Amino acid sequence: MTKSEQLANRLREVILNGTWIANTNYKDQLENIDWKIATQRIAPFNNISILAQHIHYYIEGIENVYTTGKLEIRDKYSFDFPPIGSQSEWETFLTKFWSDTENLCGRIENMSEDQLTEKFVNEKYGSFLRNIDGMIEHSYYHLGQVVLLKKMILKSI
Repeated sequence: MTKSEQLANRLREVILNGTWIANTNYKDQLENIDWKIATQRIAPFNNISILAQHIHYYIEGIENVYTTGKLEIRDKYSFDFPPIGSQSEWETFLTKFWSDTENLCGRIENMSEDQLTEKFVNEKYGSFLRNIDGMIEHSYYHLGQVVLLKKMILKSI
């Protein structure tokens, strides 16, 4: 298995289907919860839907680099999303989250070793490899928050 295939599989694990590192993944945690649970806030923390949208924001942003060669996302906007207002909106978001993740994984697994070491848009951001690894680690960090929030909310119901 190539390094690119390994990276794509690691991203799939944290978002779509893995259990090796955290014994869960975003899809497992989010797919069967009601939008009201996903949007319930436990002050002062972000809610589950905001954390999921935050991770999706970066997945979309990295995918855009493959399409346009431009990094158009900014950290300062990475938590700014319109509120989810219905079950239908929640399900639409999740469908897009899963689809965009799979699209990005497809792009990653088709990269050569040389492409992985190329600069990611600008030298200051490091390589594609560094950014993909960072995305995976970032996703696990927030997955832990999602798991804890979900447990807290479900326990209070």
